[in-house]
Amino acid sequence: MAPPRILVVGAGFAGVECVRRLERRLAPGEAQITLVTPFSYQLYLPLLPQVASGVLTPQSVAVSLRRSRRHRTRIVPGGAIGVDTRAKVCVIRKITDEIVNEPYDYIVLAAGSVTRTFDIPGLLDNARGMKTLAEAAYVRDHVIAQLDLADASHDKAERASRLQFVVVGGGYAGTETAACLQRLTTSAVRHYPRLDARLIKWHLIDIAPKLMPELGDKLGQAALEVLRKRNIEVSLGVSIAKAGPEEVTFTDGRVLPCRTLIWTAGVAASPLIATLGAETVRGRLAVTPQLSLEGADGVFSLGDAAAVPDLAKGDGAVCPPTAQHAMRQGRVLADNLIASLRHQPLRDYVHKDLGLVVDLGGKDAVSKPLGIELRGLPAQAVARGYHWSALRTNVAKTRVATNWMLNAVAGDDFVRTGFQSRKPATLRDFEYTDAYLTPEQIKEHTASAVIKH
Repeated sequence: MAPPRILVVGAGFAGVECVRRLERRLAPGEAQITLVTPFSYQLYLPLLPQVASGVLTPQSVAVSLRRSRRHRTRIVPGGAIGVDTRAKVCVIRKITDEIVNEPYDYIVLAAGSVTRTFDIPGLLDNARGMKTLAEAAYVRDHVIAQLDLADASHDKAERASRLQFVVVGGGYAGTETAACLQRLTTSAVRHYPRLDARLIKWHLIDIAPKLMPELGDKLGQAALEVLRKRNIEVSLGVSIAKAGPEEVTFTDGRVLPCRTLIWTAGVAASPLIATLGAETVRGRLAVTPQLSLEGADGVFSLGDAAAVPDLAKGDGAVCPPTAQHAMRQGRVLADNLIASLRHQPLRDYVHKDLGLVVDLGGKDAVSKPLGIELRGLPAQAVARGYHWSALRTNVAKTRVATNWMLNAVAGDDFVRTGFQSRKPATLRDFEYTDAYLTPEQIKEHTASAVIKH
């Protein structure tokens, strides 16, 4: 009899942690493990702003999935675009665009999230995100290109528009992105003798009344003071009304000449979740405390894609989409999968949040580990120590530590790679949000699938 087939969708914190635990705890031949992911690496997402600013190299935050000594998981290079829970088939689009059916006995939906967007004219065509490694590399190239082009231009209007940068989203991603990239342009302008540093202006806007409210009023205000001290213009209670290739219109009526719009206004669960036709909570799949989908045999979900009950908080709260929850959910889900295979009881996921860290670059940071409010160098030490310890391999830890040290000593060379330099990329290009199937299309693809039990 063939061993049960476990299919894991997504190689983020949740999916990789689940796969690694399964590899360690399942006996050889006890189950077949398959992982669906476009890339054979785990992306350490919280450090993307440092990749965009050149503090870290892209390879430093892309941790290979094949380095593990216990690696025996079959990796399918592609993305899941639909799931038929009745037929127990996942529809996958490979990186060659070939569409295949992957049958399963157990499926783990760790598909993560995509950049949340709104129906704002021009947004999808003119904004750039900060959700993937390719986006971070592209944003770095784009920002340095604006300095190059402004330096070479004789047109004052063009120069002014190229030196205005707008980041939308006052959460952790947006705040860190604005802070790190502002440091990049401040350091780079010294190498552009024809540019007036006073013309370079960064804007951080958010519709919320406070910056990073999860940190509390004191730390949020401290972060705001750091940004404003660096001449980053922070506008709260404001969003984008219209985005064009050469200007941005704010909801308060301001029109800003600008050729760089970075959109980090939150995330939404992967569109894959909508293909299941199951109950959701704000777009995230509603699961039990054991991380299973009620009423669907062999379906589990976790991480950003799932609304996991936060039993530590209670009152109907769900776990926030953070790395610390995703990693721990991955371990619990793996244990529950093994328990299901061995006909043992499942356990609930319970975790008390350890706090938050925000790296603003250089010596600036704000952190709240275990409820203790820190700022400046102590907060920076906690932030970088947390990120460093969370990296999965010693090779990744060595690369990141070396990059931090080298950047602190030698600085940046402000080199562009030429990545997509002649074709402006959109949010859709990087996140493939229009690649998913409708329920009817899924049934057509799975109708001929042969399921072996």
